[in-house]
Amino acid sequence: MIDPSRIELIEQIEKERDSVVITWLTGDRKGLETKIAFDQISLLYDHLVEIGPQKRIDLYIYSPGGMTLAGFGAVNLIREFCEHFSVLIPFRALSCASLISLGADEIVMSRLGQLSPVDPSVASPYNPSLPSPQPGSLNFLPLSVEDVGGYLDLARKEFGLGKEESMLRVLEWLSSKVHPIALGSVQRSREQIGMLATKLMSSQASKPKKETIDRVVKVLTRELGSHDYIISRKEAKEDLGLPVVYPTPESEGLMWKLFKKYQRAMELTNPYNQDALLGSNREGDFTFRRAYVESKSLTHVFETLKRLKRVDAVMQGVPTSGFQEQTLSEGWVEYRPQTTTQS
Repeated sequence: MIDPSRIELIEQIEKERDSVVITWLTGDRKGLETKIAFDQISLLYDHLVEIGPQKRIDLYIYSPGGMTLAGFGAVNLIREFCEHFSVLIPFRALSCASLISLGADEIVMSRLGQLSPVDPSVASPYNPSLPSPQPGSLNFLPLSVEDVGGYLDLARKEFGLGKEESMLRVLEWLSSKVHPIALGSVQRSREQIGMLATKLMSSQASKPKKETIDRVVKVLTRELGSHDYIISRKEAKEDLGLPVVYPTPESEGLMWKLFKKYQRAMELTNPYNQDALLGSNREGDFTFRRAYVESKSLTHVFETLKRLKRVDAVMQGVPTSGFQEQTLSEGWVEYRPQTTTQS
């Protein structure tokens, strides 16, 4: 849905920065997490066509991450429509969102702005399986690229297994637990992330030196230890040498006010809880707004409509209650003044 107060804040940021702003937020509400994905690229294109070629485009972004190739494609697409590309980071721009930031000429980070390492997990049918609550269905354990590398580093550094024969036994044991094809996917993913990050940094207007690019890529993809490591704007600017700039107090204030609007719309601070949603009711329908792509004249919202119902049962002679839920609809909805289109 279009919120006129959000549009007003977008226009104020544009005036303050002499730019055109597109916002892109994927929610991290617990239980309703939403990631950057390919379906969002065509939505970005709709906004870019709407605004036309511009001298400066600011991508206002908040996301826990997502598909790295989608992020790579988004940067290349935006650059087709502008001379100068900036990202505005009011808060979290993690994993794939950090990768997107590497392709910007300018990374505008608030005092709360956060980047993270770019070391995705690999999911495939060859990954180790997890127990599933539903008989006959399979869940697969995502393989972190850096967790596999960390295991091999553990063998080398902590246990001193440097000889070829010793490392061969380590690899044999690992291959007995994780399918070799899955391990191959991990290695390809690591190489791909390095390649994407290098290409994106090379597209910056400042044209960083190769040594700078290599160092940043190595740190972000291999050296920070944990995918949950948070990179502040000071570290991003001074230690990594990224093109980070600090917003003016006015811009930072506007960025934060806009984020609070989206935070309330997506209920980011409220974990998904069926009991709390139903309250004293036995059943009800609920709409969850999980992601936004928005500009002055166009709004796309990823909406999920669920029907929740309380269910009573007896388990081993003990009365208990639970919930049934049915997804009635899910997808991107386009909003223009006076119009709504389901996609």
